[in-house]
Amino acid sequence: MRVNLPVQPHDLLWGMPVAAVPADAPAWVCEVITLGHPVVVRRARVAQGWIAVGVRGHSRDQRFATRMRMADITRRVQPEHLIEALDNVAAHWPALRALRQRCSLMNALGLPWGVAGGVGFELATGIQVLHQDSDLDLVLRTERFFSRERSADLVKALDNALCRIDLQLQTPAGAVALREWAGAARKVLLKADDGARLVDNPWQPQVHAA
Repeated sequence: MRVNLPVQPHDLLWGMPVAAVPADAPAWVCEVITLGHPVVVRRARVAQGWIAVGVRGHSRDQRFATRMRMADITRRVQPEHLIEALDNVAAHWPALRALRQRCSLMNALGLPWGVAGGVGFELATGIQVLHQDSDLDLVLRTERFFSRERSADLVKALDNALCRIDLQLQTPAGAVALREWAGAARKVLLKADDGARLVDNPWQPQVHAA
């Protein structure tokens, strides 16, 4: 079965064959692909028909950047799909409890949002990767301008959680950290497929790029 495309950063993809792993990849990459673990879509430009992905290992320092053929995708799970999965797991770790506590707040924004990082990976796979000090990574889809004032209010609302919460605003041009956009710096770092750069406005980088 093939999934509907296009895929987006932070999507989890299944179907990458072991034969597609680069020859210079560490041994643990082949191991997790053999086990059927998904890869995560990352931001980078690749040739048509391919997707830039990252492979997650068993430890925090095990991360490997590579690419995957679009034709090999058999399943996709987006960050938005993982919110409901929280009902099916025991919230043992602070990051999972923090997610439960902030769901109502995020829903009240009226914008698509989801879970990324280790929390998203564990919710999607059931593979235990979280620990006592794990952060909670969230994604907020902001197709239209999201003001600095509103961002500052959201930072305050997310603070004082049971763990650190890092949220990325996903704009049509790329991604910007909520905390950075809520800050006082005139320019912020926009992460796009063609690299990262400082911009005045993450929604209009072609006009205000550094």
